[in-house]
Parts: sequence; structure tokens; C-alpha cells
Amino acid sequence: MGDAATRVGEAAAAAAVLDRFFETFYRQRPVTATFTGLHAHDGRLPDWSPQGLADEIAELRALRGQLAALVPPPGAVPSFPDGVDVTLVDAHLEIAVAEHDSGHFVHRNPSLWTGEAIFGVLSLVTRDFAPLEDRLDDLRHRLDAIPDFLGDLKATVREAPLEWKGRAKRECRAALPLFGEALPNWVTAQAPSMAAPLRAAARRAASAFEALDVRLGAVGEASSPLAFLRTSVSTSASDRESAGPDLLALLLARGHFVTEQLDDLLRDATDALDEATARLDEMTRPHGGWPAVQELLAADHAPADEYLACLERKWHACKQAADTHDLVTWPEAPLRYVPFPEHTREAAPHLYYLHYRSPAPFDRFEVFEYVVPPIDGLPPAEVEAKLRTMNHSVMMLNHVVHHGAIGHHVQNHHAYRGASRVGRAAAVDTANRIAMFAGGSLAEGWACYVCDLMEEIDFLKPLERIAQQQTRVRIAARAVADLSIHTGRMSVPQAAWLYEDRAHMAQAAAKAESVRNSMYPGTALMYWLGTRGLHQLRAAVRAREGAAFTLRRFHDRVLAYGAIPVALIARLMLAEEASR
Repeated sequence: MGDAATRVGEAAAAAAVLDRFFETFYRQRPVTATFTGLHAHDGRLPDWSPQGLADEIAELRALRGQLAALVPPPGAVPSFPDGVDVTLVDAHLEIAVAEHDSGHFVHRNPSLWTGEAIFGVLSLVTRDFAPLEDRLDDLRHRLDAIPDFLGDLKATVREAPLEWKGRAKRECRAALPLFGEALPNWVTAQAPSMAAPLRAAARRAASAFEALDVRLGAVGEASSPLAFLRTSVSTSASDRESAGPDLLALLLARGHFVTEQLDDLLRDATDALDEATARLDEMTRPHGGWPAVQELLAADHAPADEYLACLERKWHACKQAADTHDLVTWPEAPLRYVPFPEHTREAAPHLYYLHYRSPAPFDRFEVFEYVVPPIDGLPPAEVEAKLRTMNHSVMMLNHVVHHGAIGHHVQNHHAYRGASRVGRAAAVDTANRIAMFAGGSLAEGWACYVCDLMEEIDFLKPLERIAQQQTRVRIAARAVADLSIHTGRMSVPQAAWLYEDRAHMAQAAAKAESVRNSMYPGTALMYWLGTRGLHQLRAAVRAREGAAFTLRRFHDRVLAYGAIPVALIARLMLAEEASR
């Protein structure tokens, strides 16, 4: 009885401190709360003034102190779910304080601010989670908060790299038509009685973005590729763009639960890139090389009148194949493909506007809407260009397998039904990145791993197999770039050249990818880490279970942990296997 009473007491203590953490987490991150489906803070933006950030970090330090007695000792396998959640919250708090102290994020990156302000608004007008009048009331409050929020940027942000400023300027310019015309027009059509005050608030918000655009100066993403090389390659600029090896090592150890040293990881990632590149060269050689294959892929697209229907058919084909091969328990989570909402179409290409933005775990919905670029009303040449970009291979690998079907969508709904409170919320897509760093290696690792899985069961067509191999090259290149930028081995322009040279990315895409890598250390790496970790874990469990091993049971067990680090899932599962 004593042991049982102790366990009950420990569980109650863990629940209490987790309650305090999540209350603090969502209060400090109101836009994240909206995307998660918790709506007590929908009328607010975060306080990123110097004093607001100081108060935030002081509160997080104190919270970590309250948590200390409950954290399992180093090396112990924590209990699931309470011990795991306490361990992950402790890691999250350590990372949050380290990110603040590094000066790499809100203290240096104006794009974080513009993204938070814009998506604080979009989070209220792209999902029908509450009565329109309630959402529009919160919308007005968030619009009213934007001028002061962006005004705090001047006092907080120091020494922003030029390309980070350039990304923020692009977002400012996208905000002008969004807040100046598209959003007010949408409100007028939806709720005419509320249009006047919202139009005035939107106009003030647009003016704040316009002023910030001017203050940021004539730099960044509008510059030429040669200017990018000239302005970003200096030692001082490279230092500002790199988070440094100490922060990167902490993110890997505490965020991804990876024990390898940075040098060892870089060597392994480089080997993976070399192997993936050699295999891609081998696969494309009979077709005349990757450019020739790329043209074949682009030319193989749906007719315009079957654009959305083709996506739907591919989704159902993926589900049927998964069921036939007994790959995973597919949750009841219907999805449909729809064009971007009209009031966001003009701004979307210039923002972190995701086609698949994870469903809010605490909001109800009947059918989830996956948004894709519209083609109706475009001139024939533009329709053809869109269809070539959204060709059959891109539809299948990216918009169906990776995101909308067995990848993120299935993984999210397993997580939302899971026992881990961290695992439910960690991989929620927010304004600029996922809610908690710890969710990344499973969320992205799973979505990449299942592309491999669908190839294993012969679901992919021959050209899609080549496209999937190019994705493996890109994933390995991301890992190399992430590790190299933040250990000082590579500048951001050099990382862009790596993407162009090895991953065959277009110049603009390579530049954008390398700039984003510099903003978010340890993030590009999680695709490779998670995919590798899941393949290694599957091999280990299969070796232990022998003939009793099944893919469905293995995958369901992995997904039941929620969006927590793959390396931690491996420790938990292998410990469970060993105890049998």
C-alpha cells in the first residue's frame, strides 16, 4: 500500500506542476494557445518588450526550480506519461532560458515579430472554431495590439542579420494588402455591423507594418544573389547568424535527446549525404540526369479540371494501401483539399503559410481543410505553371503521404489521443515554428519515414521513387547545413550553395532554406535525426520480437507516445522490450 500511495502522491505532484507549466506556457504565448485550441488569450499578443521578456524568463527560472524535485535522475528511464512529461518540461524550460540568454531569437530576429503579429490575426480568421462575433472581437483586440507590439521591437532587437531583416520586410509588405484591404473586405462580407471598427484597427496595424518596413531599411530578400554573398559572408555577419556550438549542443541533448557529439553527427550526416547523392546519380543516369527527371516529373500533372479531385483520389489510395499492408491504425480524421481562403491568397506566398497546419488538438472540427494554391481564374500559362509545380509526384509525396495522410495527419491524431500532455501539444504549428522543440524529431521524422515506408510496399511509381531519393538528399543536406552553420564551419551563403550543388534546389529556394536554417538552430537536423532514429528503432524491435513483429503494432506503439523525441521513444520502448 505504501508504494501505491507514493505513486499516487508523485502523480498528483507531477500533475500540479504540469498544470502550472501549461498555464504559464499559454499565457506567455497567446498566439500558440490559439493554434492549440485554447482560447483564453485570443485577444492578446505576447509581451516581448525588454521588461516583458525579463519577467518571462524570471518566471520560467522559478518554475524550473519548482520542478526540480520531480525530475528523474540523469540516465534513468522516466515513467510514461508523468515522468516523461516532467522530463520534457524541464528540458523545455532549460532550452527557453538558453534561447533567451543566447540573444539569437526575439532579441535579434525581426521576422519572429512580424510572423507572430500576422499569424496572431490569421489564427482567428482561417478556422471556424468559435462563433464569428467572438472571433472578430478578439481579432479587433489583436489588431489594436499590433502597433505597440511592433513598437517594442525597436527596444528589444539588436544586430539583426541583413537576411533576417529581409525576411521581415517581405512579411511587412505582405501585411499591407492583407490588413489594408483583404481582411477588412472579408469582415465586411461576413459581419457588416462590425466592419467599421475592424477596418480602422486593421488600418492602424497596416501603418505599423509600413513603418517597420521603412525602419528595417533597404536590405535583405529583395537583394540580388551577388549582394547576398557580399553582405552575409563577413565574419561579423556569420557570427550573428550562427547560434554557436554550445546552444546547438544543448538543443540536441535536451531537445532531441541525442547523445552523439556534434563532430560525430556531422560526419554521419555528411556520409548520409554522400550516399544519398550517389544513389540519386545512379537512379537518374538512365534518364539523362536529375534535370531531365525533374522535367519528366513536372510534365506529369493532373488536368486543371481534376486538380482537387486528383489530390482526394491520391489520399484515398494512400489510406487503402496502408490498410491493405496493415501499416498503422488510421484514426477517424477526415480531410479535404481546398483552395487558400480568398482573404489570405495574396499574402500567403510571402508568409510562413503552411498548406497543412496541424489541427488544433483542443478544437473540434468535422472535416479538416488542407489548403492548396488556387488555379481558378488564372491565365492559361499560369495554370500550367501551377500544375507543373503541383505535379503528380509533388501531390503524392508532399501533399498526401508526408503531410495530409499517413504522415503528419495520422501522427497528429494519434498524439492528440495519447497520454502525454507534452506529446499532444509539442508539434502544433504556430506562427514561426512548432510549439515545443521536443516535438520535432518525431513529427518530421515520422512524416519522412513513412515516405520510405510507402516505397517499401511498392506504392510509389518509378519516377516518384527518384523524387523520394532526391528528398533523402535534401534531408541529409539540411542536417549538414544545420550542423555546419551553427558550429561555424559554413556561412549561410555557403549553405545555400550546398543546397544548390548537392540537393539540386533552385537558387531562391536554396537561399530561403539556408536563411531559415540560420534562424532556427537544430531544426533542419530533426528530419534526418528522426527518420534515422525510427529506422534504427524498428530494426531493434524487430530483432527482439522476431516472428511476432508486426508493422502496425510497432507504428501504433511509436505514435502512442505523442510528439516527443524519437531518441526518448527508443529508450522507453527498448526498456519495455527488455523487461518482458
